[in-house]
Amino acid sequence: MRDRPGFTTVFGRNLLAELPNIAHRPYLVVTMQDLWDLFKHNFDDNLAGPYIVSTIDGDALELEAGRLPACRSIIGLGGGQALDVAKFFAWKLQLPLFQAPTSMSVNAAFGHRAGLRYQGRVRYVTWAVPEAVYVDFDVIQNAPPVVNRSGICEILCYHTAHADWRYAQRQGKVEAKWQYDQALVDEAQAVLATVLAALDDIREVNEAGIRALMLANRWGGAAFHNLGWNPRPIEGADHFLFYALEYHTGKKFIHGQPVCLGIYVGALLHNDRAPEMLAAIIRAGVDIRPEAMGISWHDVAHALLNMRQFVRDYGLWYGIYHDAEIDQAFVDALRANVEAAYAGLTL
Repeated sequence: MRDRPGFTTVFGRNLLAELPNIAHRPYLVVTMQDLWDLFKHNFDDNLAGPYIVSTIDGDALELEAGRLPACRSIIGLGGGQALDVAKFFAWKLQLPLFQAPTSMSVNAAFGHRAGLRYQGRVRYVTWAVPEAVYVDFDVIQNAPPVVNRSGICEILCYHTAHADWRYAQRQGKVEAKWQYDQALVDEAQAVLATVLAALDDIREVNEAGIRALMLANRWGGAAFHNLGWNPRPIEGADHFLFYALEYHTGKKFIHGQPVCLGIYVGALLHNDRAPEMLAAIIRAGVDIRPEAMGISWHDVAHALLNMRQFVRDYGLWYGIYHDAEIDQAFVDALRANVEAAYAGLTL
């Protein structure tokens, strides 16, 4: 594997309580209200204040940055939204950043950019490199298992990303700047293999599972930059379904559930190891049934039946959704497969 540095990452216990001793003072903690209620006892009188995230709209955050209390560093505490907003504030105010993820649900702690929304669309902005990412075993294990387990999506999605990349190359529609590169695919596949080998530990959210998934996320989070801002080795049809469901339903999701559904759908459309992908998702304990996400099969059908137009309107890179003729029969078969696979399971 090529040497592609990831962010400095520290594993251990009681790490959160040490942050007040090392963060530049006064420090601002960017987090969510429920997480602040759980973890505020770790912080001291050098706290400039908690910033409770209420939006990931980029224009709104521009205004929020001008209203923050005086501080000399930013601590991101939470999942994707809190960590991305922490990046934005650190970038905007040119302050040191410390990241403390509270779950394994996304790789946001390890990415240089923040996935904000501008007029309802995802846009990746900022440049933020934390002093360190602190993976506190006790903090991670405090999160709901479904949230932690769903983090596998950020790695299993390499499978569909590569299938899309090969497809675009065969169709002669791959971007000139992102020509198919087997060496990059092999590199990402090696990371994917480490997660497939650790699915049972990830499901249990034990220390071995936390290390395996977070180290894989460290590679994947930094990969967008380290591969020359090339998303092809790490994302494709998998995330596109997530974006479509978010757009059509207006709902917020546990990131990994719709992405894992997208992994299975993409593998089906490519006819590329779909049963294996579904088995891995189930083995890790992730529920991709729509009702587990608070939506319906009608919502999934609407997103899929309109995917060809959605990926074009959204300006997403070329892949299977640009050509696949998804009809109700496909959606019905998808539903039957998923419901049969989960029948009788307790996750």
